[in-house]
Amino acid sequence: MITVMIVDDHPVVRAGLIGILSPEEDLRVVGEASSADEAVTAARTLQPDVVLMDLRMPGGDGVVATAGVLAAAPQARVVVLTTYESDADILRAVEAGAAGYLLKDAGRVDLVTAIRAAARGETVLAPSVATRLVNRMRRPASADALSPRELEVLRLVAKGLSNGEIGRELHISEATVKTHLLRTFAKLGVSDRTAAVTTALAAGHQLS
Repeated sequence: MITVMIVDDHPVVRAGLIGILSPEEDLRVVGEASSADEAVTAARTLQPDVVLMDLRMPGGDGVVATAGVLAAAPQARVVVLTTYESDADILRAVEAGAAGYLLKDAGRVDLVTAIRAAARGETVLAPSVATRLVNRMRRPASADALSPRELEVLRLVAKGLSNGEIGRELHISEATVKTHLLRTFAKLGVSDRTAAVTTALAAGHQLS
């Protein structure tokens, strides 16, 4: 059973989401919140598996709420569900630890599938959001362009650490580790961890 908490300041939206999720036998809505403060308090008590998070709310936006929820319920997977898809909003949400970013025009099947994927530890992005994220991070391939934090993450990759282990080592979320790796891949013109390490070593970086 996957437990879900819904955070949105519009009661009709929360009711609609509950209606969508209720027929699914493996999903159970365990709570609701209408603000960032309520979300953090509820997450601390309910410890949900997945949190559907609105981005624009009174008293603190969804990015602030995401960071607070993950501090209160570290095992939770936060999936932003919003009508906004600016580059800044997407990057802020991912860097705060969001495991996904979906738009409110998503179909029922897509939403349910995304919740299940997030609960399994996967990153879920609306197609348009994924495109924006890739375009935003795309840079000419250059090992010299790696930031100190990206090199730090890459050194731990070279040691064989998983994303979760790297996050614990650096005291950052696993989603933030993924963001650093995606940026590193884009800068190096590679598509996987092994190639990133190899390319960085070839460029003269010390990763040991």
